[in-house]
Amino acid sequence: MREPMDLTHGIAANRGQFIHFLLQVFFVGALVGMTRTVLPVLSESDFGLAAGAFTLLASFVVIFGVIKASLNLLAGRLSDRYGRKRVLVAGWLFALPVPPLLLVADSWNWVLLATVFLGINQGLAWSMALNSKLDLTHAHQRGLVNGANEFAGYGGVAIAGYVAAIAAEQLGAREGLFWFGLVVILLALALALRSARDTLPWAHAQQQASGNGKTPPTRRGLAFFLHATWGNRSLLAINQAGLVEKFTDTIIWLFVPILLVSRGAELVTAGFLVGIYGMVWGAGQLITGPASDRLGRRGLITWGMWLCGAGIVTIALSHSVWIWGAALAVTGIGMAMLYPTLGAAVADHCEPVERAGVLGVYRFWRDFGYAVGALALGLTASLTGGIEAGFWLTGGAMALSGLWVALRLAPSQPND
Repeated sequence: MREPMDLTHGIAANRGQFIHFLLQVFFVGALVGMTRTVLPVLSESDFGLAAGAFTLLASFVVIFGVIKASLNLLAGRLSDRYGRKRVLVAGWLFALPVPPLLLVADSWNWVLLATVFLGINQGLAWSMALNSKLDLTHAHQRGLVNGANEFAGYGGVAIAGYVAAIAAEQLGAREGLFWFGLVVILLALALALRSARDTLPWAHAQQQASGNGKTPPTRRGLAFFLHATWGNRSLLAINQAGLVEKFTDTIIWLFVPILLVSRGAELVTAGFLVGIYGMVWGAGQLITGPASDRLGRRGLITWGMWLCGAGIVTIALSHSVWIWGAALAVTGIGMAMLYPTLGAAVADHCEPVERAGVLGVYRFWRDFGYAVGALALGLTASLTGGIEAGFWLTGGAMALSGLWVALRLAPSQPND
């Protein structure tokens, strides 16, 4: 007879699985990180985009955002039905076509097709890596969990962006992306198949232990989506902030490498500078995530939004490598303050048994911000004939969104 499963919660009690899911999200971040710096700068020379085709350049981020957002929405519901591990493995299987598609790419349409599979991978695998860690741990560890998760994921983004830039210069854009991506996918898939445990039983145990007498929700489909989107003013404030903060990440992904290179930076230098943003963002969340458990969510989110806006505007105003580096570091600090805190705030406002679904809706709106941001930035650049106006658009949007959070996010921690 099989022995009963030990469903003890906490990071210490589940250290091995917690570290495994951190590695999973690191690999997910590395896969998307390899496209940053390389694709925007080489879109004309390697993929035939005409100079100044800003809306077409933005198309791969739009597609990525729409696909990832949609899969985020489905991932939580799928994992409630089929289990977390199966969805995680499926995410890596969908990633397999990405490296060969980039290798044979001789037009931008091939890049867009690869981006579809990349978005599916991100929506399924990143969601499951986070949900699994939240299943395994205590409610009072949510900020720490989100901070560690985003540190691992965006550490992967930063490292991959720099390494991929080196690989592109040494091997060529398509060859460098192919070999880097293939190694990442195969390592992550092998690790998931061999070591991952399905954590859905821990989520059910957490719901039973909450003692609130609630049963799994009866809301389904559109009713659940609407409830999780604006079921209360706090969820609405969180969801809009998640969408708008992607303007910052989109402009750094899409236009910052182009701006830096156009003002005299080498490709590897641009990759290093963008990597500063990712590393500060990632490492900072190890501090800001658990800090939000003690200091409250609202202040960290609000000031994080405002710092990001200030950093983005400063990049556009400068022609100095040192100022670019400092501004990208400030932007990374702002993202570190707001990013894990938004995810923890979502978990504060839902039941454990609803968490995967509500987080899925939040992640839908958050990553839909890639599509909205890329379209807005592409259209702004096309209408003005340059990319600088997009930096001012992003700065203003971040400032207004932070003000919304300050006024409408209800307290969920003692110091809010």
